[in-house]
Amino acid sequence: MTQPRWIELDGVVNMRDVGGLPTRDGGRLRERRLIRSDNLQDLTESDVAHVVDVLGVTDVVDLRTHDELDETGPGPLRRTAVAHHHHTFFRTVGGDLRDLMVLREEEQPVKDASYWSAHYRGYLEHRPDSVAGALGRVADAKGAALVHCAAGKDRTGTVVALALSVAGVPDEEIVADYVLTAERLPRIIERLQGTGFYSRLRDRPMSEQEPAPEAITGLLDSVAEHGGARAWLRDQGWSAEQVERLAARLRD
Repeated sequence: MTQPRWIELDGVVNMRDVGGLPTRDGGRLRERRLIRSDNLQDLTESDVAHVVDVLGVTDVVDLRTHDELDETGPGPLRRTAVAHHHHTFFRTVGGDLRDLMVLREEEQPVKDASYWSAHYRGYLEHRPDSVAGALGRVADAKGAALVHCAAGKDRTGTVVALALSVAGVPDEEIVADYVLTAERLPRIIERLQGTGFYSRLRDRPMSEQEPAPEAITGLLDSVAEHGGARAWLRDQGWSAEQVERLAARLRD
């Protein structure tokens, strides 16, 4: 089963490399090809050097909304040669977020596993262009691709789950990787709620952010109904060669 591959830096809480995860045919994923993380805004100078020079990150795939970017400003990696690619999963209307329910003030639904599973499926339904686009950036990265959102759990978890599935990682390992975020959840929430944009998290119970296995299995089951992650990408216009390039990029 999945072993934690945390990357310990001063400016992040939830960064880890998916390299080393097993595939169904007995292989392994390559290290320093796909790294997942929470927000990168607080990286220190030494953190940036580690990300670029040690981890070999050449591409950052930022899944945050335009509003999040505007509020928090450019992160320190923007001052490097690392390429940045923005693929928001939420539509904006007049500069205001629609459907980013973590941040809305009105009465919230119960955020259980079924809620999050529907949320993840909604990314594929409403923003398939952004999901496929993010995966394309991973496939085409010259070095390591670093995928992140705010917490590194939901939007990042969706992209990483699909990438791992394309690479042939068994569902149980994808689930195990997803739930690892639970080990860092208190620190993630503490970090986010200290920023004005995410301050409303202070008024919400931490339990509703828990990465339950059923949340990501619901996504995987939904994708399986369409023939799997590879078939889903083909439905988005990917060629067979593009799908294989993503798989080969991640596999050892």
